[in-house]
Amino acid sequence: MTELPSYVPIELETTTFDLIVVGTGIPESVIAAAASATGKTVLHLDPNQFYGSHSASIHLNDLTSFLNYHANLPSTTAANTTSVSSSHDFTALNLSLRSLYSNVETANYAPETLAQHSTKFRVDLGGPRVFLCADKATDLLIKSGINAYLDFKGIEASFIWDGSGRLCDVPDSRSAIFKDKSLSLLEKNQLMRFFKLVQRHLGASNGDDEGRESSKISEEDLESPFVEFLKKMRLPPKIKSIILYAICMVDYDQDNLEVCKSVLKTRDGMERLALYQNSIGRYGASGALLYPTYGIGELSQAFCRRAAVKGCIYVLRMPVTALLMDQNSGQYKGVRLASGEDFFSHQLVLDPTFIVPLPPASSPPDLRESFQVLSLKDDKRKVARGICIINSSLKPDISQFLLIYPPRSLFPEQDTSIRALQIGGDLDQMAVCPSGMFVLYFSGLCDDAGQGKRLLHAAMNALLTLPVSESGSAAGSEDTEVKPTLLWSMLYIQELTTVPTGQYENIISTPMLDGNINFSDLIESTVVLFQKMYPDEVFFPETPSSPEVPENSEDDTELSLEN
Repeated sequence: MTELPSYVPIELETTTFDLIVVGTGIPESVIAAAASATGKTVLHLDPNQFYGSHSASIHLNDLTSFLNYHANLPSTTAANTTSVSSSHDFTALNLSLRSLYSNVETANYAPETLAQHSTKFRVDLGGPRVFLCADKATDLLIKSGINAYLDFKGIEASFIWDGSGRLCDVPDSRSAIFKDKSLSLLEKNQLMRFFKLVQRHLGASNGDDEGRESSKISEEDLESPFVEFLKKMRLPPKIKSIILYAICMVDYDQDNLEVCKSVLKTRDGMERLALYQNSIGRYGASGALLYPTYGIGELSQAFCRRAAVKGCIYVLRMPVTALLMDQNSGQYKGVRLASGEDFFSHQLVLDPTFIVPLPPASSPPDLRESFQVLSLKDDKRKVARGICIINSSLKPDISQFLLIYPPRSLFPEQDTSIRALQIGGDLDQMAVCPSGMFVLYFSGLCDDAGQGKRLLHAAMNALLTLPVSESGSAAGSEDTEVKPTLLWSMLYIQELTTVPTGQYENIISTPMLDGNINFSDLIESTVVLFQKMYPDEVFFPETPSSPEVPENSEDDTELSLEN
């Protein structure tokens, strides 16, 4: 029988806090930093040896261990995991863990090479993920002051898979349209006219003096499916696909209502176009997208650093084993750590790994009723994610870029978009992998593991080749086209969870990373959680610059964008 690891008591001066947070993922770290900024006392715990939880950027060995552990959690039921302490007036409800990953598939074609450089990789667990320069998540970086702890690099280009094996530029600006050699003169004129129509509508809607009321798109059209409006504008399929899937980042096939689980309305399409256009060139970026140096896991660490400056206490490698409930009132009281210590708080935030157990049958009826709404609801959809390490760039002169596979561009049954993000090439630039190697992330929404794996394999096979075998032929491929060589890959299925509505009773579970390419929805749902916890507090109150801001930050109102 394997012995459980022992944990040294942390022995803090106090055992009572306003808030205890378990997990250092993006939602948990944002809440901890926001609460600390309002003067709340916060204890922030994580059972892992690294920051970031499900949104971490970690070494290859840590990634493998993390996913395999969470994909093979023992099935437990919370109903029989209660214990009562005889020395205190509370009931200890043991926490169990939910399995949020499955079907982990790893392939290593260059074990010696990767073993030499394993610690030089910082791989995103929740990729692909980027920032839009003008979205709410980017604004939060500045409002909260954590931009002082982060550096960014612009994504150099965006491409769309044309179905015939080519990566075509996404013409997202006037200059890009005229430079694009893949567009005919007619297509360029059609796209320019459409963008001008959008600008006139947005100007009129915002009260711009140059925007006339007659330039507004009708309410009837705004409430119609965006794909129908694009057809009404007589845009050809190629242009329509670029607008829907590469700029508006739509997930599902908008032309097939039988499989489309989310129809984008014209009103929302206009908002997404405006966001994308407003992002281009902001902060000196050449395009609309940003990526943090050292990976997206830096976002969690930056919020944690901000919280620590405000007095938040951090303890890694410390699991939480049980909830402590008051025996008389039945209300949440605190948590028990793996070290055997008990800590108490008014509020508790748990990352989505934890299953909040039902109290014992002897508990007050009100307690049992309230606890049934605490645990996260499972979303029926899943996210298929893939991480590949390759030996050369897919585009020889570009290191960082985004690639979109529109629905049905790879095979007829492809109902969703697949997104790919290439990062790397130079350890001094992005610091996510050794020089000369690149990390390629894939993701796509799916209903089950079989569908998800088919999406990932199709996207990978369209771009990559396996190493040459000992016989001298490319293993598993007859394609003579020169493609980057796949050195290592990991494919897995991630569950989606949604935060339930209703009264939270001092315990909140945060959501998993969603299937989006950006952080906007995740940040928005996190703000909602904070406001439910502290309805009378300001989410990151604006304060003047202080000595806590790093000395190398000359301007804390802008993002640091590396050249």
